[in-house]
Amino acid sequence: MSFVQERRVVITGMGVVCPLGLTLDDVWNELMLGTRPITPIQSFPSSSLPLQHAAEARAFTGDIDNFGPLDTERRKAIRKGLKVMCRESQMAVAAAQRAIHDCGIELQQHQADRFGCVFGSDYMLTLPEDFIASVAKCRNEEGVFDFTRWASEGMPQLTPLWLLKYLPNMPASHIAIYNDLRGPSNSLTLREASGHLAIGEATVTIQRGAADVMLTGSTGTRVHPMKTVHALQSEQVAMGEGDPAEWSRPFDKMRKGMVLGEGSGVLILEELSHAEKRGARIYGEIIGHAARNACDAHGVGLRRRALALAMQRALAVANLSPEKLAHIHAHGLSTVAGDRDEAGAMQDVLGAAAASIPTVAAKSSFGNLGGGSGIVECIASILAMQHGQLFPLLNYQTPDPECPIRAARRGDSPGDVFLSSAVTPQGQASSVVIRNWPPKAGK
Repeated sequence: MSFVQERRVVITGMGVVCPLGLTLDDVWNELMLGTRPITPIQSFPSSSLPLQHAAEARAFTGDIDNFGPLDTERRKAIRKGLKVMCRESQMAVAAAQRAIHDCGIELQQHQADRFGCVFGSDYMLTLPEDFIASVAKCRNEEGVFDFTRWASEGMPQLTPLWLLKYLPNMPASHIAIYNDLRGPSNSLTLREASGHLAIGEATVTIQRGAADVMLTGSTGTRVHPMKTVHALQSEQVAMGEGDPAEWSRPFDKMRKGMVLGEGSGVLILEELSHAEKRGARIYGEIIGHAARNACDAHGVGLRRRALALAMQRALAVANLSPEKLAHIHAHGLSTVAGDRDEAGAMQDVLGAAAASIPTVAAKSSFGNLGGGSGIVECIASILAMQHGQLFPLLNYQTPDPECPIRAARRGDSPGDVFLSSAVTPQGQASSVVIRNWPPKAGK
C-alpha cells in the first residue's frame, strides 16, 4: 500500500503577499477584475536602468499590521525580529502568519513535534546601502577604494547581524520559532521551482507519518537593485514601448519577455483525519507531485524535457489521465523560448488534450515573483475552484502556432482538478496536481 493511500494530504489554510494584495479576497477580486499592477518602480532608484516598471507588492510595507491577526506575544516577537529580516523573509513570515490564522489551528494546543515547515526561496542578495558606510571607511584621500583596509576598517561598519538578513533558510527559521513548530523543517533554494518542490516535500513528510501538519511556502523578489540587473543581463525581460500593463503576455505571439515582481505564498497541509477531527475547513487535496531535472552535457537546462518528465510523473502519482484535467496553471513566463518549451512539454504529455484544456497563468497579471511564484499561482487556482469560475489569461490576443494552447477566458469553469508547474533556466522542473474539496463521487 502506498503512502498516498494510507495518509491523504489536504489544504486547510492559505496566506499570500503579492502585487494583488495581502488577503485571499484581495487576490481573487483583482484576478477577476483583470488588474495588472505593473507600475513605476518605487523601492529603489531605477532611472539609470533600461527598466523602470515592475510588479511590486505595494500593499506590503513591512508594518506589523501587514502580518495579519496576531496575539500580543507573537506580535511583539515579530516586530522585534523585523530588523534581521530582508524583504523576502518579511513577506514569507507575513504570508505564513496569515495562513496559520486562516487554517484556524490553535497553536498552543498543537503537538509541536508533529507540525513542520518546508519553505522555498530564491537566492537572497544584500542591498547596496548595507555597504555604504563600510566602503566610505575604506576610501583613501583621493577617494579611491582601498581593499587592504576592508577587514580592519570596512567590515566593522557592517551591522553585526547583517548576514542573518540574507540567509535563505531564515524564512523557515523565523516561522518555526514564532509558532513553535518543532517538526521536520527544510529550506529549498531552487528559484521558481521552489514552491512546487516545497509542496511535494511537505506532502511526502505527512504521508510517511513524520508530521500531521506542515506549513509549506515560498518567497521571492526580482524587484531588487542587484536581482533586477541580473535578470536584465541573463534573461528576456519585457521593457520599452507600449503599456507596461500589457507587457506580460504568456503564450501570445507578440510576447517579448517577463515582467519582474515579488511576493510570497503559503499553504497549510494537513493529514485528512487530523483535519477532520478538529473540524477544519478544507480547500483541496494534494493528489500528485513530482520534480525532475534535465540538462545537456554542458549543463544547459532542457526545460521542455524537464517539464514533460515532471508533469508526466505528477499525473501518474495522481492516477489521472490528461483528459481528466479541468484546467492547467502554466508557468507562463512570457519569454519567447520559455513559453515555447512549456507549450511543447504540454503537448508531449497531454497530447491532443493540450489544445482543449483551459490554460491560465497568473504571471499575466503580476509577472514573475521569482521563488514566490509557484504557491501564489496554486492559491489563485484553488480560489478559482472555490468560486466556480476561472480568471482569464490576460493580454492573450495573437495565438502563436508554436504555442498551441487553449487560453482561459472569463467564464470558463475551473473544474475540480488542476495541474500547476514551474521550471528554472537550469532545467529544474516541478509539478503538482490539486483536487477540489470535497471530491466528487467516483474521483
